Amino acid sequence: TYCVFHKDSTKMVFFFKSIDPRYIIYMGRDKFENEDLIKWGWPEDLWFHVDDYSSAHVYLRMPVDDPDPSHIPPEVIEEMCQLTKNNSIEGSKAPLADVIYTPWDNLQKRQDMDIGTIGFKDEKRITKVRNVKREKIIINRIEKTKEEKKVDLEKDRHDRDRDEINRKKKLVKEQKIKEKEEAAQRIEEKKLKSYEAIHKNTDAVETNKLKGSGTIEDCKRLEEEWW
Repeated sequence: TYCVFHKDSTKMVFFFKSIDPRYIIYMGRDKFENEDLIKWGWPEDLWFHVDDYSSAHVYLRMPVDDPDPSHIPPEVIEEMCQLTKNNSIEGSKAPLADVIYTPWDNLQKRQDMDIGTIGFKDEKRITKVRNVKREKIIINRIEKTKEEKKVDLEKDRHDRDRDEINRKKKLVKEQKIKEKEEAAQRIEEKKLKSYEAIHKNTDAVETNKLKGSGTIEDCKRLEEEWW
């Protein structure tokens, strides 16, 4: 399968290093860049924004093998809120501001919306962090890691999808091998149990033969068998 990538899918994106290296933090340079980030986001992405204020669209990319927002460490959520608030002209000036975040696939972009404007498919999937107060230490640490990179957003998304398909195929293959091995082991265990049962019954028969009934005839028979 061949994919044709558009030249305009290559954009300059800001990246930041999270306190937890499993997570990737990135954001667009302006509202035009934000449009492309919305279009070519990943299912593992969480979108952050200051509530009720204009702000940068900041994304947190979760690990592909653990894309569960409930598993995100509190300190990572805190640094995301600090970074988002700090990249809002009005929000950064406010002593307290609420920050919202939601999965990328919950973002909704209609054709009638202005550039940089976004909606949501399901309001219930939005999480709000209330009263975020500026933490200078956290902001200074994360802002120092800021790096601008040229990224082909469309190609990266296609590569991610291909890798995910291969990863799932590998998991299915490994699961089938495991099930086959477990089935073979169950058969062997069943055979072993059957052998032990037969062996036990044989021993019991032999024991009964040796015991006899205790009569004179049995004693003579056993004596003859012995000799």
